[in-house]
Amino acid sequence: MFAGLARFVVRHPWWTIVAWLAVAVVTILFSPSLKTESDQGDFLPTKYESVQAMKVAEKAFPQQEDTSALIIVKRTDGKPLTQANVAKVEQAAKTLEAKKPETVQAVATGPDAVAPNRAVQVISVPMKGTTQEAAKKQGDAVKQIRKDLPSLLKDGGLEAKVGGDVANGVDNEDSFTQSLEIVGIATFVLIIGLILLIFRAPIAAVLPIVVIMFTMQFAMGLIGAASHAFNFSGDDSLNTIILIVLFGIGADYYLFIMFRFRERLRAGDDKKTAMITAVERVGEVISSAAAAIAATFLVLLLAAFGVFSAWGPSLAIAVIVMGITSLTLFPAIVSLLGTAVFWPSKAWKKQPKGAISAAIGRGVGKRPAVAALLSGVVLVVLAAGSMGFKADYDFAAGFPQDTESAQATKDMQKGFPPGLTTPVQVFLKNTDGQPLSAQKIAAFRQDAKSVPGVGRVQQAEPGKDRSVARVDLVLKKNPVSNESVTLVKDKLTPAVHKIAPEGTRAYVGGQTAIFADINTVNNRDLSIILPVAAVLIALILALLLRSLVAPLYLVVAVLLGFAATLGSAVYAFQGMAGKPGVVFQLPIILYLFVLAIGTDYNILMTARLREEAKEGHDPKKAAALAVQHGGPTVAAAGLILAGTFSVMLLAPVSMLQQMGFAVAVGIALSAFVMSMFLVPGITAMLGHRAWWPGHGDAPKKQQGPDPMENQFAPSGYRNY
Repeated sequence: MFAGLARFVVRHPWWTIVAWLAVAVVTILFSPSLKTESDQGDFLPTKYESVQAMKVAEKAFPQQEDTSALIIVKRTDGKPLTQANVAKVEQAAKTLEAKKPETVQAVATGPDAVAPNRAVQVISVPMKGTTQEAAKKQGDAVKQIRKDLPSLLKDGGLEAKVGGDVANGVDNEDSFTQSLEIVGIATFVLIIGLILLIFRAPIAAVLPIVVIMFTMQFAMGLIGAASHAFNFSGDDSLNTIILIVLFGIGADYYLFIMFRFRERLRAGDDKKTAMITAVERVGEVISSAAAAIAATFLVLLLAAFGVFSAWGPSLAIAVIVMGITSLTLFPAIVSLLGTAVFWPSKAWKKQPKGAISAAIGRGVGKRPAVAALLSGVVLVVLAAGSMGFKADYDFAAGFPQDTESAQATKDMQKGFPPGLTTPVQVFLKNTDGQPLSAQKIAAFRQDAKSVPGVGRVQQAEPGKDRSVARVDLVLKKNPVSNESVTLVKDKLTPAVHKIAPEGTRAYVGGQTAIFADINTVNNRDLSIILPVAAVLIALILALLLRSLVAPLYLVVAVLLGFAATLGSAVYAFQGMAGKPGVVFQLPIILYLFVLAIGTDYNILMTARLREEAKEGHDPKKAAALAVQHGGPTVAAAGLILAGTFSVMLLAPVSMLQQMGFAVAVGIALSAFVMSMFLVPGITAMLGHRAWWPGHGDAPKKQQGPDPMENQFAPSGYRNY
C-alpha cells in the first residue's frame, strides 16, 4: 500500500504538489471560518446549576451586566475616608455617569460602597456586551475613565485605581500579546535552529515550516466547514492549540521520513528510489501514529464540557491532514530537490558514528531488567506527585502584579472581602411565578450571612417580573481560588438550597459557581476519556504490531507518563514555586500533547524493535539495535518538540509557563525515558512473548542477497 503510494508521489511530484495547491486554494477561499465561543460557561451542559442560573438571569434580568470594572478610591495619606471624601467620590461618579459610553450601563456608588473601616470606597461600572467589538469599546471606556479620574478627584487628597475584569483585560492584553509573540518567534527560531543543527542545511530546516503552515491553512478550512456542517464550535484558544499540535507532529513525521531518506542515500540509492523506500518503511509508522492521535482526540467527543468535545473533531481533522501531507507533499518536494535539500552540507554522505545511541543500546540490551526498572521507578516517583494536584482558576494572579488593575484589587481588599470582585450570584425564584415578598427576601438575606465562606451579603435586586430576586454573596477569600471553588461546590451551594424560603428555589450562579461545575465536569470527563483513549490506542497498536501483549504494556507506559508529567508540574509549581495550585486546564492539555503526541515515539521504537527481530536478532540484541538505530530519530524529534514547548517559559504569564514546562517535561519523558529505556527493556525481557499471539518478530525468509544492504557499514547502522 505505502510502496504504491510512494511510487505514485515520487514519479509524479508536480501532479501531487499542484493537486494539493488546487484543493487547498478552493478550501481556504470557500470554507467558512470556525465558529468560536469565549465564555467558558457556554460550554457547560444545561443540567449544571450555574448554567440554569444564567438562564434564569437572562429572563429575569435582561439588562444584567455581562462584565464590569471597579473604581477603588482611597486617601493618598492612607487615613480613613471622611464624609467630605465620600461626597467627593459620589460627585465624581455622577460626572462619569453623565457622559458614560454606550457599553457602560451605569457608574454608581453609595453608602454600601464605603468599606466598614472606611479605608476605601468602590464605584461600580457594570457593562454590557460579549462580542469582540463590545470588548474593545469596554476597554476604551476603562482607558477614558482612567484619563478623567485625576481631574475629578484633584484637590481632595484622593487617588483612584480602576480594576475588575475589563481593566484586567486592558492591562494584561500587552502582556499576553507579548507572550505569544515571544513564544511564536522563539518557536520558529528553535525549530529551524535545531533542524539546521541536525542536517546542517537551510533548505531542510525551512521546508517543514513552510509545509506545516500550508497544512494549517488547509486544515482550518476543513475544520471551519465541518463546524458548520456538524454544528460544533471551539473556543478562542483552539487555533493556537491546532498550530502547536501540527508543528509537533509535523516536525516528528518530517524527521521520520528525512532520516530514512538520508539512510537510503548513504546506501547508494538514487533520490527517487531512496524516497520510495523511505515512505514504504515509515508509512505504516506515520499512519498508525496519526490514527492513534486522531482517535485519541476523537475520544474528546465523549466529554460533557463543550470546549473539549469541540476540540476533538477539529484536532482529529488537523492530524489526519498532517499525516496525509507527510506521506505525499513532503516526499514530492524532497524527491524533486534530491540531495540539494541537504545543501551545502556533505554530511549526508557519511555514516555517523552514533556513539551515544550505540552505548545506550548496548546498555539496554545487556541489562534490560535494570533499564526497565530504573526508568519505571523514575516515572512512578514523578507520578506520585499527581496525587497532590490542585486546580487553580485565578488567571489574574498569573499575570504581572505591578499593573493598575492588580494594585486596585489589593487596595480593595484593605476594606472589603476579596470576593467583592466576583460575587456568588444567587437567584431566588418563587416556584408559583408570583412576586417574591419582601419578607422572604429579607429572611433569605439574613440566613445567607451564616452560609460558610460568606463575608458580606449585598442588597437584593428584584427581577423584571418580581418573581425573581438576585442576592450577591461576597466570599471571604479569593473567589477564583481552588479553596473557594471547592467551598461553593461542597458547602455553600447545599447551604443556600437549605435556607431558601418555602415556595422558592435558589439557583447558585456566578463565576465561582461556573468554575465549580467545570471542576465537576472535568473530573467526570477525564475519568471517561482516559480509559477509552487507552483502549483505542491499544487496538491501533495491536493492529500495527499484530500482538496483544505489547499494546498492554505500551498503554500502561503512556498512562504512567501522563501521570508522571502531571506530578512533575505539581512538584515544580505547587511545591518549589509555592503556587496554590496548577492551572485547571493542565490535565487536558497534557492529554492532548503528552498522551496523544507522545505515543508517536513508542510506536516508532516498537516498530523498530519488531524490525530488528525480523532481521533474525535475539530479543536483547534487537533491543540494543533498535535503540541504536531508532534512538537518534526519537531524540531529535523529542528535542525539537520539547524545546518548542519550553520556550513558553519565557512568557511573563504563569499559565503559559506552567503549560510549557509540563508539556516539555512530558515529551522528554516520552522520548528519552519510555522510548529509550522502558519500552525496549520490557520488550527484551519478554522476548518472543511480547508479540503473542502473532509472529511479528519472526525472522524474514531469505530472498537472496540484497545488493543495497551490502553497502551498509558493518555495524548495520540505520536510522528511522
